[in-house]
Amino acid sequence: MNGTTLHKTAADRAEGLPGAQLEHPFGDDWEVFKVRGKVFMLMTEVPGRPVVILKADPGEAHALREQYSHITPGYHMNKRHWITLEGGGGVDRELVDELVTDSYRLVVAHLPQAERPVDPHTYGRRTRAAR
Repeated sequence: MNGTTLHKTAADRAEGLPGAQLEHPFGDDWEVFKVRGKVFMLMTEVPGRPVVILKADPGEAHALREQYSHITPGYHMNKRHWITLEGGGGVDRELVDELVTDSYRLVVAHLPQAERPVDPHTYGRRTRAAR
């Protein structure tokens, strides 16, 4: 998947999540997706390369970086809790959808229960083994 398709795929998935909103708090070069005011995805270009920055469980983030060469620590974010995804071989729609959904669920899980648009423990659950 190339960078342009990566951005479109990630944005399409994020826009379909309950309560998700797109903002541009850092200017037009940054697309920031939030749920109930909390960031779950950022998209920009890092010297000409489109990237998607997502929240990830620290253990999962480490495993993803080991498995995929196009996943690196979060750009300008906490390197333990965020990952950066670039287009490339092995990056497909299913992976992007799963990573965006996982990021969203992690953020929703830390919202007060009354503010959660979905149950983060059951919403969009799939495992990589089920692929």
